[in-house]
Amino acid sequence: MSSTTKSGAFILGIFLCAGLIGLGVVLGHAAITYKEYERTVTVKGLSEREYDADIVIWPIEYTEASNELTQLYANLDASAGKIRTFLEKNGIKPDEITTTPPSITDKSAQSYGGNNGAPFRYTALQNVTVYSSDIKTVQSVMQRMSELGKAGVVVTGNASYDARPEFMFTRLNEVKPGMIEEATKKAREVAQKFAEDSNSKLGKIKRAYQGTFSISPRDRNNPQIKNVRVVSTVEYYLSD
Repeated sequence: MSSTTKSGAFILGIFLCAGLIGLGVVLGHAAITYKEYERTVTVKGLSEREYDADIVIWPIEYTEASNELTQLYANLDASAGKIRTFLEKNGIKPDEITTTPPSITDKSAQSYGGNNGAPFRYTALQNVTVYSSDIKTVQSVMQRMSELGKAGVVVTGNASYDARPEFMFTRLNEVKPGMIEEATKKAREVAQKFAEDSNSKLGKIKRAYQGTFSISPRDRNNPQIKNVRVVSTVEYYLSD
């Protein structure tokens, strides 16, 4: 082999070694960078606010009893009329009032015992329901329910679960954007504090999850005030 050929091979070997060393440095730096980007912190941010309900559903449940079926229905109609008059007189609009079909029980047709001494063969349960956005008016009418008792209407009150008023908040889509923004901001504040305490820098978001919105009464005595909350979960990258 000539000296020229040997020199060329030597130079080529030097370039190959240099290239491999350079590639190793680049790959090593990439591995370190990748490892750094895999350092993350997962935090949660809470947004919680109170809003007034905007819809009330108020079922007024009442009972009637009779030994004659025709008389029973007549009594039901009379009581429904008294309730409707009472509601309209106190500010409830006619189109906010509906009456459900009655539930009739024939005690003589029941197979189990204990009803032989019942004073009436037929008993009935019926609802007159108020569906309104005027919460304050409906609540004021609720305070005057004793007037129906004085008029001879047997109202079950809150004894039945189905007769309890229901207050609803239907404007969730209006408040969602602001609450999500607030929850995300609070999550970032927590992540930033964690990064500072660990001598790290907070990076970009790796992934984020919007929690489910929940709506519940603020407390048992104020069902018309709703507590709306959402928890967002955010994972951030960390770097030195």
